[in-house]
Amino acid sequence: MQSNFEKRSYIFMINRELLRTKVIQTLYSYYNGNTITHIMAEKELFHNIERTYDLYFQLLQLSVEITNYAATRIENKRNKLRPTADDLHPNTRFVDNLFVKQLTENIQFNDYLTKQKLSWVNYPNSIKTLFEDIECSDFYQQYMESEKSDYTDDKDIWRKIYKKIVFESEDIDNAIEEQSIYWVDDVEIVLSFVIKTIKRFEQENGARQALLPMFKDDEDKEFAQKLLEGTLKNGDTYRELIDKNTRNWDIDRIAFMDILIMQVALTEIIDFPTIPVNVSLNEYIEIAKKYSTVKSGTFINGVLDNIVGELKKENKLVKVKSFFEKK
Repeated sequence: MQSNFEKRSYIFMINRELLRTKVIQTLYSYYNGNTITHIMAEKELFHNIERTYDLYFQLLQLSVEITNYAATRIENKRNKLRPTADDLHPNTRFVDNLFVKQLTENIQFNDYLTKQKLSWVNYPNSIKTLFEDIECSDFYQQYMESEKSDYTDDKDIWRKIYKKIVFESEDIDNAIEEQSIYWVDDVEIVLSFVIKTIKRFEQENGARQALLPMFKDDEDKEFAQKLLEGTLKNGDTYRELIDKNTRNWDIDRIAFMDILIMQVALTEIIDFPTIPVNVSLNEYIEIAKKYSTVKSGTFINGVLDNIVGELKKENKLVKVKSFFEKK
């Protein structure tokens, strides 16, 4: 699995890309009978979003838990009946990491963990396995052996751990899946937020270092709500448009997820005049590549392009040209 960690530049946790995905996930659950009313669907959407924000803190917390495990192991070796010289004089660079120390003292971080009751206490083996994987890595060995020691290096080692160890860990994937069904599809993007957060840390900010807020503003909340409501309200109409533009296909044989993605895309294209058509098309094509079939991106692009052309001819599509979409 490939990622674009360093290409992302988010300054807030929940962005438009993630909101589109959450709306589609909520609608999928709704149409499969897991929610009954539109009000329930909306509540489910925002609960889903809040749980994704929980995952952000839960993954940040991994750095603290792994460091605590390493510190406990050092202490246990010191207290052995016959400790060796290495046991008594260990290399403590990893457990003295300045970034982790700052995060441990972070007011926002601790308040949120306490409020949401987030913890890895039930997953000691996952923490142990992660640390053992870290110990085996070349970058950890280089970090421990280096005579240079500063705040930048202490941040950098944890960015590498998240990118190269946590991201690849099946054990963590399993632990996350056990904790919440809402987290399974969000791990990669939330890990990118965690890495962005580490990069933004400044030592002088101390315990008041700002973490990423859930939303940038109320406009993004309204975007998600309107996108969900518009699709629920006009889903049948948009399905007819899709049917009309897939005459050479049996609509019952088209992947349900493809139809759903196109319905949400049409809601955005029609109901959000400030978002350029090409932006919407590109976003939903990427979602289709991730959540539907291999050929879905090309198929959805062709169908939506035909529908957009038809709407323009009928003067049913109004767009504001001067706009830079917020991601």
